[in-house]
Amino acid sequence: MASHSVRSSPPPQTPSPPSADSGFINESDDSDNLCVTLDSLSLMPPLSDEDYNVKPNTEADPSAVRPIYLRPSSPSAISAPPPEFLHLSFNQDFCCFAAGTDRGFKIYNCDPFREIFRRDFGGNTVGGGIGIVEMLFRCNILALVGRGPNPQYSPHKVMIWDDHQSRCIGELSFRSEVRSVRLRRDRIVVVLEQKVFLYNFADLKLLHQIETIANPKGLCVVSQTVESLVLVCPGLMKGQVRIEHYATKRTKFVIAHDSRIACFALSQDGMLLATASTKGTLVRIFNTVDGTLLQEVRRGADRAEIYSLAFSPTAQWLAVSSDKGTIHVFGLKVNAGSPVSDVSQNSSEPNIPPVSSGSSLSFIKGVLPKYFSSEWSVAKYHLPEGSQYIAAFGQQKNTVVILGMDGSFYRCQYDPSSGGEMMQLEFHNFLQGAS
Repeated sequence: MASHSVRSSPPPQTPSPPSADSGFINESDDSDNLCVTLDSLSLMPPLSDEDYNVKPNTEADPSAVRPIYLRPSSPSAISAPPPEFLHLSFNQDFCCFAAGTDRGFKIYNCDPFREIFRRDFGGNTVGGGIGIVEMLFRCNILALVGRGPNPQYSPHKVMIWDDHQSRCIGELSFRSEVRSVRLRRDRIVVVLEQKVFLYNFADLKLLHQIETIANPKGLCVVSQTVESLVLVCPGLMKGQVRIEHYATKRTKFVIAHDSRIACFALSQDGMLLATASTKGTLVRIFNTVDGTLLQEVRRGADRAEIYSLAFSPTAQWLAVSSDKGTIHVFGLKVNAGSPVSDVSQNSSEPNIPPVSSGSSLSFIKGVLPKYFSSEWSVAKYHLPEGSQYIAAFGQQKNTVVILGMDGSFYRCQYDPSSGGEMMQLEFHNFLQGAS
């Protein structure tokens, strides 16, 4: 059973950003609730663009909370050891990413690449570990969960952090460790080992509780369009996913794989779902409304651990990363109403020549029909093995952004017509100079 408490204080009369090395403010009172705090953020007077290098998200809902102030990091202490990364994740539109470290968290812009903010709770010493940092687009509200040898907060709590006030304005407490958090502008989703909780963002009211099979990775995805709320999490059976359509109050269970689910992703509108199992050879795309299998693509023939799946903004492409050190980009020939049988008859495989009836290889088609009829990736990029990578689509057309737990940042471009090996456009190591 979950419990939560809301703590907030009135917004400052003259808001001024704290220094990047300032400590966590514990003072709070009960004079305001979270709803008032969230609403008040959009009413605060804007600060100077020259002073704080403000870069708002022009596509964001104007009624959403205020954009984050992008300000340079303070100089690090010479004696401080380099931080250890505990967490990496993109924000909802892939324009930023967050890194949780053993002493705080950092926010980076993807295009152009740069660190835009950091908060070191541990100061010059190791401490203040943050194991989950969930951004809300480009705004000042984040969800934080402590982790590491010296966590800043309990791993059993989700702290709602307001960076304008440099303090937590609310918290959610649980009996077991928080595995992941997902944010929308109107909802908070908290994932535990075998439960998923859905809260209203404005007042932290519990709206729904879901039981799942053991889910140590905290697998859960949620749509981001205002018109509909779609949530996907593991079901109660191996290989099963549960799809919740809250607008229509419909629940759909889909047996996506024979093996356990390893990773899944939703398109922005929540209409398409991509899933991969622990085998890591096939990725399947489903219609979330009726559970129809729309398309099946093949990453490879050997077993692999899938680290990330990501749809492009138009759901025309799908990016896949795995422990094989290769990023694959697949072309999607489906929409929410095209069954897989229609797709397989009307589409061509880009990397496999057709097998004619007179070919000496025609007998293989009968022996291994599924393997040779699989759709293979249009483009790929090979990375150094040994690190965990996640990938998403960049802001520029036909680009992919890749993040590594070793501190590597890649931006690559693929040719949608000819495919093949992607071209590297940019590389940075954000581990260097991160202390």
